[in-house]
Amino acid sequence: MSVEPGLSTTAGPDREPPPPPYARGGAPLLGHAWNLARDPLAFVAALRDSGDLVRIKLGPRTAYAVCDPDLVATLLKSPDFAVGGALWDTMEILLGKGVATSNGALHRRQRRMIQPAFRPDRIAEYATVMEEEAQAMAGRWGAGDTVDIADEVFRTAVRIVARSLLQVDSIDERADRLSSSLHEVFGGLYRRMILSIGPFYKLPLPANRRFERALADLHRLVDEIIAERRASGADPGDLLSALLAAKDENGETLNEQEVHDQAVSLLVAGAENVASSLTWTFQLLSEHPEEENRLCAEVAAVAGDGPVTFGSLPKLTHARNVITEAMRIRPGVWILTRRAMADTELGGYRIPAGADIVYSPYAMQRDPRAFARHLDFDPDRWLPERAGDVGQSAMMPFSVGNRKCPGDHFSLAEMAIILATVVRRWRLRVLPESDAAPRIGITLQPKRLRLRAEPQVTGPV
Repeated sequence: MSVEPGLSTTAGPDREPPPPPYARGGAPLLGHAWNLARDPLAFVAALRDSGDLVRIKLGPRTAYAVCDPDLVATLLKSPDFAVGGALWDTMEILLGKGVATSNGALHRRQRRMIQPAFRPDRIAEYATVMEEEAQAMAGRWGAGDTVDIADEVFRTAVRIVARSLLQVDSIDERADRLSSSLHEVFGGLYRRMILSIGPFYKLPLPANRRFERALADLHRLVDEIIAERRASGADPGDLLSALLAAKDENGETLNEQEVHDQAVSLLVAGAENVASSLTWTFQLLSEHPEEENRLCAEVAAVAGDGPVTFGSLPKLTHARNVITEAMRIRPGVWILTRRAMADTELGGYRIPAGADIVYSPYAMQRDPRAFARHLDFDPDRWLPERAGDVGQSAMMPFSVGNRKCPGDHFSLAEMAIILATVVRRWRLRVLPESDAAPRIGITLQPKRLRLRAEPQVTGPV
């Protein structure tokens, strides 16, 4: 652990823990804000060279960056730190007080109410929808077509979560509305996060007006879906039914706003994160044809001439490892935040109440101290005989503890079914006009990824 010279991280009976050292490279007045704005991914990756826990200056504000995976795990499991900070303050504009943004007793209450919707037997039922939508997506392309893979997988993910968890009627028209609104909202949310100081996002600029229209349309659409379900009295056994019928230990049901916020939270998580992970997976496979060949052979051996089903998944071990490695080297979520609830300490350093804490899954999962050949795309690192070499806290794509994503198994099943279904029919090749450099937003996406669909010679066309 790196500390300032002459400072002990052990607090004695008459001594408080010291503050963490400042990260290197700060500038007068701006602090580290210029580094973060100029190249945020390089900046968060370089923070580990200054210590396991460091202070960063963002103009007049001080934040605390945790760079050690084990210390991040401690942060996530400690009751002294809650979901908060610039990221979550901004996300609350979209998600309200849903399960992703709430804390304490409210979070526990909400989590208990939605967890039954993600039981293994329910995911097996949702898998039928996943299969249908994956086949529909792969069936839309023709030989030689140019595929905007980010748009394709995003729309498919929206349809899957809407059909599985909300049982939405008129899915075609509404999926287009949801996809369009969510795309615009996510771009606007990142602008609001980085311009959180000052009134910039309140100016009547075209981008701000588009954001407000898209956000209003998204919330209006979710309210329409909920109202139609209430009016119908139907109970198809999906998440929305569970939310409308759920009661807490006091016999109280969720109010209208809580139902709305939970539906939006799960719609967003089930679309944006899955789409980002799958987009990067297809991009990485196009760069590593040897891994694509192995994956094609595995899918052919497991599924034969039939569709890829939920029952296929336990045998698709290389597909699972490909997805895991893609999430490691190209995580969708690149930075997350917490807020200190009281004066406390972390890693032997003093953290004041109200302090914003940041950590970067992108930096952690590319840390050479945790991963051999850390920049290599190597799905075999997740084979049982090698996975033990990875520290328990070095890879946490769905978080840990009581903040662990309740839909992690749903998302993994969805990604595996879509990936396997596509590679049975198509090889996707990057076109010259593509730019796979990460586009920085709330999540990471390639700036412009265009793929050519070539028929899979060993599978059906």
